[in-house]
Amino acid sequence: MKPLNFLTVSSVVRVANLAAAQNASSSLPINNFNSTFSITGSRNIRIDTGNYGPEVEEFHYYYDQWPIGLAVSKQGRTFACYTRGTYAHTLGEIVNKTAERAYPSQELNTPPGGLYTTTNGIQFGNNDSTHLISVQALFITPDDTLWVLDTGRPSITESQSTTMPYAAPGVHYPDSYMNDLHFDMRPNVTESGGGIAYIVDSSNEGRTGFIMIDLATGESWRHLNQHPSTLRTYGDVPSYQGMPFYLREKENSLGFQQEGLDGAELSLYGDVMYYSPLTSNYWYSVETKYLRTNPKNDTLAVKRAFDNVKNLGQRGGNANGFASDSLGNVYMLMPSSNAIYIYKSVLPPPDLRLPSTYP
Repeated sequence: MKPLNFLTVSSVVRVANLAAAQNASSSLPINNFNSTFSITGSRNIRIDTGNYGPEVEEFHYYYDQWPIGLAVSKQGRTFACYTRGTYAHTLGEIVNKTAERAYPSQELNTPPGGLYTTTNGIQFGNNDSTHLISVQALFITPDDTLWVLDTGRPSITESQSTTMPYAAPGVHYPDSYMNDLHFDMRPNVTESGGGIAYIVDSSNEGRTGFIMIDLATGESWRHLNQHPSTLRTYGDVPSYQGMPFYLREKENSLGFQQEGLDGAELSLYGDVMYYSPLTSNYWYSVETKYLRTNPKNDTLAVKRAFDNVKNLGQRGGNANGFASDSLGNVYMLMPSSNAIYIYKSVLPPPDLRLPSTYP
């Protein structure tokens, strides 16, 4: 088992090698459809009870807190992470259908000083750089290494023997919120040959964008800062089970979701980044060559990235997470329709071009 390495952005954590220990559509064909009415409060709510595609496999039940990130290793080990609150751990491994354990240990999930920073009345942060505080996202690279994005540290400059600080304050702001991460470990994507990390900053305060880290040199930079494609959509009101959804915060009146840039995923060959704000029905893409260019080395890099964003149109609702597969499909989780949508980024040569009908 490799030793644990913390890669601090706010922070990304490399947790051991696990081997050692252009068409949007609904994801599945409709086999059967029916619906019913149920009573919720004083309203009749139409709820879809149809069956779509193959049967859902019941893999694991969450009784205390729902997960915010999942990752599966080559050996089939499944890991889940949770926004820190009163839960005993923020990173766990699934044991069976009803049980899980803290990973890699309960000790690493328990900062000695406790959690003394609060957000909306929930204990959230700590400046302890040697323990997991609040894990937001997971990623497993091709060498079966689990990387962990820990958002619960207010400081990004503290470093001890088991930590490696990467991002400087100029790219990670006090109001940043690291939401998701992706890696391209191919040696030819950076001059250093060590691979690159793409991190989503979904700052509710509005300074959204992408953070890139050269994993070999430790250099980091930002792109698409407050680009319209990364900003929240003001007044967005999604619906779930037919009910409008508003932001409810302690001691505040109803409001709107504030989160901008959220879901992101690389294309099959790593040359395109697909992404969208949480509060938008639109989604976008940009070639990663523009994101990989460090503005320190090219004064026009920021402009080129801004100018080469593509609007891919609406996709039928707000998406809350992206994933992909080896066929080039990009999957978008669609809570408002309880569905998974698929974007086929790799298509065969067309046999028909601009087909139409004639009398």
